[in-house]
Amino acid sequence: MTIDLRRADGDRPFILDLIYGLQLLVFVALATMVAFSWQPLLDLDQAIAEQAYEFSSARPLLVEALEVIAIVFSNWGVIAILLALSAYLWWRSERLVVAWIVLSTTLVLSLNPLLKWLFKRPRPEWEVPLHEIGGWSFPSGHAAGAGVLFTILAMLTIVVTGRGLKRRLLLTLWIALAVVVCADRVLLGVHYFSDVVAGLAFGGFVTTGLWKLLVHGTGRFPAELAMLTGSGRKRAAVILNPVKVGDIEEFKQKVRQVGASHGWAEPAWFETTIEDPGYGQTRAALDAGVDLIVAAGGDGTVRAVCEVATQSGVAIGVLPHGTGNLLARNLDIPVNTRDALDVVFSGQDRAIDLATFTSDSGTETSFMVMAGLGMDAMIMAGVNEDLKKRVGYLAYFVSGMKAVTYPRTKVEITIDDGKPHRFKARTVVVGNVGFLQGGIPLLPEAQIDDGVLDVVVVAPKRFIGWLSIVARVVLRRASNDERLTRLSGHKVHVVAEKAVPMQLDGDPVGEGREITAEVRPGVALVRVPATLPPVA
Repeated sequence: MTIDLRRADGDRPFILDLIYGLQLLVFVALATMVAFSWQPLLDLDQAIAEQAYEFSSARPLLVEALEVIAIVFSNWGVIAILLALSAYLWWRSERLVVAWIVLSTTLVLSLNPLLKWLFKRPRPEWEVPLHEIGGWSFPSGHAAGAGVLFTILAMLTIVVTGRGLKRRLLLTLWIALAVVVCADRVLLGVHYFSDVVAGLAFGGFVTTGLWKLLVHGTGRFPAELAMLTGSGRKRAAVILNPVKVGDIEEFKQKVRQVGASHGWAEPAWFETTIEDPGYGQTRAALDAGVDLIVAAGGDGTVRAVCEVATQSGVAIGVLPHGTGNLLARNLDIPVNTRDALDVVFSGQDRAIDLATFTSDSGTETSFMVMAGLGMDAMIMAGVNEDLKKRVGYLAYFVSGMKAVTYPRTKVEITIDDGKPHRFKARTVVVGNVGFLQGGIPLLPEAQIDDGVLDVVVVAPKRFIGWLSIVARVVLRRASNDERLTRLSGHKVHVVAEKAVPMQLDGDPVGEGREITAEVRPGVALVRVPATLPPVA
């Protein structure tokens, strides 16, 4: 699974250019005023510096705290943080993002000393300095480093989170920390106000400019590469879950605009209900002879649409509006609505597997992502809905910590009518995809179009065993032991010694002792990001 490099606010492409332009303008304006010793700026800088020095010098504890901040966000501190981030992204195969981070950091931190030498602005002078430091003052190196660091964190926040509270909180945090670093230099009496503003703008516009040059737009491919199914009339039906979508009229307008930009007609609209999560609506859409069915909701809505639309020859577009959105994430479909719409209307179609599901409790349905029984189902059932709305999939982590003591249960697993495997497990998961929320590779070998179901049995005896499991999952180790075992086959039959909670695609489906899952290879066509054709 990769990070979606497309802009998170694709319907407002001017924002990135505006931010870049403002950063560049601020730096050029301040550099010009400093170079020509513009007196109003010099007077303002001196007045702020004197007030800051007077405030800090009377508070020894504050000075000690400022010294710590200066060390943490020094050039070496910034390099250490970004090296750790780059290592993680390299492990995630995000080579282009790593190149952007390394180049931005190198350019800013190497050019800043050159700018100091060119301007040769003396630092503020005090009879009793609060912090001993040499060199020139303009622009601030700490502020420039903060400009790089927090611009990088802000851009990555935007491309990995959708609009909502989580994104706003994180962006607010990065801005606040950047302000703290800048204020630190002024309060320690080693920089003027214009030094830190210019340094922050310098680091910001270099990093933003390199994003525009190297990364921005790399996830987009021309609509001509799309493989379109259906009649060619470009008629779509949108099946939306009103609970998940939010402002329905705003959502519809966005769909209309993007669809029209790709040559699609006004869609037909269908809303799900509590009684019918999408089955009847999908049948109605197929009866209307549409070329594309768009599922707007969580994994449950997508599952209902796909189950009915299998082998119809009609492609399914996914607009992720759930909490986990595991199908979208495993297919590299953007979780941002604007970018997901581009995939819906100009992507290419991929044939993926569907899995049937039956249980002794009477459930007969299908799943797209994974089914499970035991602790994982307990986690799904125990999620606080209010918390989920506020923090997204992180709510599952909270529920998981509560469920970690879920007892082990004797289970018997039969693969393809072969010899039964017996375990004393805390949870059994049958997966059609490999990654959980947060990119956790629970089933790293699983592929959604390989015609095989993958099974993982989690059976730690004690709490310490969970640490071993976490390490193996994160490091993608394929070996089996008594704590974690992986199996695979076309048909999976699981029998537990007693009734346990069960889940499908993250939705609780009651309790039962017995489940059967069987793969249906390549029966669903799902619209995914277009890729370049292979070179002949």
